[in-house]
Amino acid sequence: MNDPVSPMSGGTAPEKPNGAASKEDEFVELRRKLRDALPPLSQPELRRDLWPEMLRRMEQRPVRVPWFDWALLAVAGVALAFFPGLIPALLYHL
Repeated sequence: MNDPVSPMSGGTAPEKPNGAASKEDEFVELRRKLRDALPPLSQPELRRDLWPEMLRRMEQRPVRVPWFDWALLAVAGVALAFFPGLIPALLYHL
């Protein structure tokens, strides 16, 4: 009855073999490592509002699509017109 691994011996939890840490110990260690790896934020809030600048950039220039993208779209359309069996295969990969 004095077996050190027995759950009835003194009310203490049995130790894990090979010195393995419990999950809580692993979480504590992981939390510590994350805190050490990531430096604290020196400035948690922004100095200015970014939304007006974003609106200005969106109004500044229209979206331009290069000619090569249009050519690829045309080739894909022609391929789908000549080989309609590709449509299910392409939809499967989406």
